[in-house]
Amino acid sequence: MTKSRDFIGPYRLARLIRVGSTAEVWEAIEEHEKTRYALKMLKQSLAANKSEITLLKHEYNVAKDLNSPRVIKVKEYRDDSGRPCLVMELFSELNMKQALRRGPDSLAFILDKVVEQAAEGLYYMHTKNWIHLDIKPDNFLVSRDGTVKLIDFTIAEKKKTGLSQLFKSTKVAKGTRSYMAPEQIRRKKCDERTDVYAFGCVLYELCTGKPPFTGDTPNDLLSKHLNASIPSPIVHNDNVTREFADLVKSMMAKKQDARPDSMWEFLKMFRGIQVFRKRPRKPEITVFDNMPGIKGADDMLRKGKPDPGLDVD
Repeated sequence: MTKSRDFIGPYRLARLIRVGSTAEVWEAIEEHEKTRYALKMLKQSLAANKSEITLLKHEYNVAKDLNSPRVIKVKEYRDDSGRPCLVMELFSELNMKQALRRGPDSLAFILDKVVEQAAEGLYYMHTKNWIHLDIKPDNFLVSRDGTVKLIDFTIAEKKKTGLSQLFKSTKVAKGTRSYMAPEQIRRKKCDERTDVYAFGCVLYELCTGKPPFTGDTPNDLLSKHLNASIPSPIVHNDNVTREFADLVKSMMAKKQDARPDSMWEFLKMFRGIQVFRKRPRKPEITVFDNMPGIKGADDMLRKGKPDPGLDVD
């Protein structure tokens, strides 16, 4: 990289953490405080794209007032270097989806803590009257000790109250197909229970290694969320308790009224049951053991080589 591209304002880019379809996430160092942050930066090809800039600003407006250890902290929005970006708390660990690529055993030994903290983050967001609408394993970061932080508020919407409840929220269905609730697909009113449904899909995947529904085409997948019978995690993992399996199935009910009313209701039920019949042991080599260190990543970056631990979504 040239010197001019090493900096975004006062932040010196240290290493590339992840590349997505529209943005890059970099570890960066604030030159005066010498504090490390994560920068979510639009790709160069999209740096002037008004739609993407609007989404990034929306994410900042959602996140700026969220203050919970279970939610990633967003410090500021910047666009003074030709690359619009969010400056965020650095929490440089894997997301759930990356861990699950190594199979469900990758998180099974700390799954009770992971699930509880993920639920607490989502519950906190709901108390601030925001509905996330894109709950999926990719949007929960998980650390070595099981600490979880909720991320990515790009399509979050304010909970609708009063007369606004009577109107559809969007002209097109937004979300990720493997985790979309029926009302989200139909563009009906979404509320906390929409996220409860998606979180149920996440829990299913966490204990089985696969999402609850798959399809030959995108429309086939959406149709299954609308019409297919709700699968039990026990079919793919007989170590899952009946109580946990039933709770997950209740979260994935087709009708909102049949689901737990809130993430707080889920937490109360979850804290009284076990996930597994026999508690999984910690693997000798965990999914976290192969994560690159900061120094090693910096060395490869200077040599122009990609970090082997990077995930390209």
